[in-house]
Amino acid sequence: MKRLPRILRTSINPPFLCGSLLCATALFAISCTSSEKNAFPESEGWVSLFNGKDLSGWETKIDGAKEIWTVEDGVIDCEPDLNLKGDKNLWSTRSLEDFTLHAEWRIKRTEGIYQTPTVLPDGSYQLDSNGEKVTTPMPGADSGIYLRGSSKAQLNIWAWPIGSGEVYGYRNNQKDPVIRAGVTPKVNADKPVGEWNTFHVTVKGDRLTVDLNGQRVLDNAQLPGIPESGPIVLQHHGGYDSEKQEWNGASSLVQFRNLHVKEL
Repeated sequence: MKRLPRILRTSINPPFLCGSLLCATALFAISCTSSEKNAFPESEGWVSLFNGKDLSGWETKIDGAKEIWTVEDGVIDCEPDLNLKGDKNLWSTRSLEDFTLHAEWRIKRTEGIYQTPTVLPDGSYQLDSNGEKVTTPMPGADSGIYLRGSSKAQLNIWAWPIGSGEVYGYRNNQKDPVIRAGVTPKVNADKPVGEWNTFHVTVKGDRLTVDLNGQRVLDNAQLPGIPESGPIVLQHHGGYDSEKQEWNGASSLVQFRNLHVKEL
């Protein structure tokens, strides 16, 4: 079993049709760039973290990670690799303190099987009569965005029923019920796999507010001990196991685009 190709390309003829499509694509790109600038004006303090062309302003910690993160058709694409060792995340070179982040992302597809637990509204897990977590096997995908460079302050992107936008590092094994409930999504606002989603994230001090697709999923949640400053990090998780020729059920099969930040 081989890994799926990044993009399936189809040859189109005759030549004039190819030219027409190229022109249409170019016009669409120009239109998107213009509307993007209008939505996030520099005069109001917005800064683009991704130029849509390459990974300028981003860095990886190990050489092999450069093959995982690429730019395709104006989006940052992640093709996760389970066998590669080390930090495989993509790090912004800009460090931030208090900020608002606009980030668009999508899960390309789900792969493998993950024993997905049921997370309750208070952030705890549903347990069976023996005190064990209730899980459901399902195809998965798993990524996220580290806030201020902290893996504990990771804004999750995944296919769990609780929905994206939770902060697993603060919810899981959290003794304070207020903090645990605060970092648990109030609603599953995710769009179906394959469709684009929009995060609007505000970090101020140790407080976090997250809107996903126009719905408030976290409201002034507390993140005790979060670093005072740090970069935005796009998370690598799981991946394809070339030795077993199978996908991990929690793989970062994700893409990102339109990443903008405004310092507060």
